[in-house]
Amino acid sequence: MEINFLVIAIAAIVPLLTGFIWYHPKVFGTAWMNANGLTEADLQSGNMAKIFILTYIFSFMLSMMLQSLVIHQFSIYSVIMDEPEFKDPNSELSLMVASFMEKYGTNFRTFKHGMLHGVLAGIFIVLPIIGINSLFERKSFKYTFIHVGYWALTLGLMGGILCQYI
Repeated sequence: MEINFLVIAIAAIVPLLTGFIWYHPKVFGTAWMNANGLTEADLQSGNMAKIFILTYIFSFMLSMMLQSLVIHQFSIYSVIMDEPEFKDPNSELSLMVASFMEKYGTNFRTFKHGMLHGVLAGIFIVLPIIGINSLFERKSFKYTFIHVGYWALTLGLMGGILCQYI
């Protein structure tokens, strides 16, 4: 299974797009600013080029890792990649993998399935991380759920794109 960097790069745009909508003042932006104690002036003071560039780089990294969560076929490769015969395309192992992928390579490879796993990652990975940070930072549940909602939606969309098109 080859890594499709174009699809990963496209999926990495999703956090920027969903963030633009999710954190818009008419959606959750005002509630988020209030939960953080931020003002419009605070938001204008940042280096937006740096923020967007780093956000995209981090999102690209996230896309790279997320594909292994939403595409089940990656698991077979992770189990056998250190086997010496894996590198020989005519070995029994490589032929077995090729046969397996021919038969099962497209199972569960839909947008819907990737979205499901992305949302589950949002709930079972992001919620605990943000939840723990929020508790120690004395942030409100509103703050936590605004961010977790964003990430569940974002990872769902990214997962859908990755699962469908890689």
